[in-house]
Amino acid sequence: MTKVLFRNVDEYIASFPKGIQATLRQVRRAIRDAVPKAEEVIRYHMPTYRFHGPLASFAVFKEHYSLFGVRRADFKKELPPYEGTGRGTVRFPFDAPVPVRLIATIARHRAKENLRAPAKR
Repeated sequence: MTKVLFRNVDEYIASFPKGIQATLRQVRRAIRDAVPKAEEVIRYHMPTYRFHGPLASFAVFKEHYSLFGVRRADFKKELPPYEGTGRGTVRFPFDAPVPVRLIATIARHRAKENLRAPAKR
């Protein structure tokens, strides 16, 4: 099976059914509104955002979409309703409303962390 290589986030989103596209557009908008200066690229076949370092990525799976780059420990109160597959991943089910406010909060938090981090050479 050959993996599709996407040139940009628009292509990635367009590759899914309409309902999933609507969900992904909400996720994308939440991140972009929270950190407007973030660079939007495709890395590892998924939409990825960078702002003075890695910010967040998202990807679609069979029954959920995941947000990567989340330090779950920083959001102990907000994340219990959502499963995680590791310390940096959160799963959101397609049959629940998109937690736009939470995704934006996570993106802003990561941006602030990146600005506080020492510059990498």
